[in-house]
Amino acid sequence: MPETITVEVAYAVPERQLILELQVPVGTTAMEAALQSGITDEFPDIDLTNDAMGIFSCLMNGKDFPLPQDYQLQPHDRVEIYRPLEMDPKQARLARAKKKAQKK
Repeated sequence: MPETITVEVAYAVPERQLILELQVPVGTTAMEAALQSGITDEFPDIDLTNDAMGIFSCLMNGKDFPLPQDYQLQPHDRVEIYRPLEMDPKQARLARAKKKAQKK
């Protein structure tokens, strides 16, 4: 019987978060764990082929950290699936600053 490790797959929207714990064989990739978790059944808007993923806030971008399909999970890793940004953070700060200035 192959050795297994415990990992988590996490996703959140403003009104709800879900962290699923699962046992996977050693050598399982982050992408494989996300697929096996069934998290897309709970959040149909997730697009595992396009949504960014990370391990404990370390973005799996293929530069600083391997891509999800290449990263082999370690015991107790948390695969985080990130929602696409609704607004550029710089634009959001600018909008808040304008709103605050209008109140004065």
